[in-house]
Amino acid sequence: MTAVERWREQLERWAIPPEIIAASPESPWGFPTELFRTRGAMGADGEGTTPTTARALERLPEAGRVLDVGCGGGATSLPLAGRAGTLVGVDAQEDMLDGFLANARAAGVSAVAVRGRWPQVADTVDPVDVAVAGHVLYNVADLEPFALRLAALADHRVVFELTDRHPLAWMNDLWLHFHGFERPTGPSSHDALDVLGEIGLDASMERWEAPHPVGGFASRADALGLARRRLCLPSSRDEELASVLGSRLAERAGLWSVGPLGHQRLTTIWFDP
Repeated sequence: MTAVERWREQLERWAIPPEIIAASPESPWGFPTELFRTRGAMGADGEGTTPTTARALERLPEAGRVLDVGCGGGATSLPLAGRAGTLVGVDAQEDMLDGFLANARAAGVSAVAVRGRWPQVADTVDPVDVAVAGHVLYNVADLEPFALRLAALADHRVVFELTDRHPLAWMNDLWLHFHGFERPTGPSSHDALDVLGEIGLDASMERWEAPHPVGGFASRADALGLARRRLCLPSSRDEELASVLGSRLAERAGLWSVGPLGHQRLTTIWFDP
């Protein structure tokens, strides 16, 4: 099995069984705009430079163009606003793009929004100096065309940021508790690096740790609701879910979050086309 095939096969194992989907009162898919808008704003105001930001800045000229694929609220590209002339955000959700544009205005940088999925909308985007994609790759089963179109469009560098393991792996014990269903553990960031090498991209990797991002929900109920939807549960099981979550449902810095606490293992992967 090739690295490309192994990546796709491992991601396909994350599919939720159809009988669980059919019994779910809400769709488990999609992302809450509130969460990404606040994290994007924090990215613009954040202190310090992550390895992802540093690798992008190394090849970003003054007033350069930055493409942010799967931009959300702009958490990956907004730290580059001090040098970038224009940020181009691509996202499939219009409300995400609204948040991205609002955060860019607040940061004082010009921004352009492109609605759609990458690489389907690649032909509508002009060349850029640097392309970034933060916490997107685990949603991309066909990684080869995704990466190659970025390589064709970015003149100087492409930078990916992702967790060491699938970002929903922290919920595996919850799936076992509520559905008796064992979830996979792969793929990993090393698998992504293998794919890039196999398709001819000379990529480098840096692994690092950082605190889990502060949640972006104003209320406990909204944070709990995200976990409930992901698990295909009815709201009648909210308190049981809260009990099983324990400290993973928490208020930090005035905002509620749901997810693992402590530090997370992250990976920055980059290549120069």
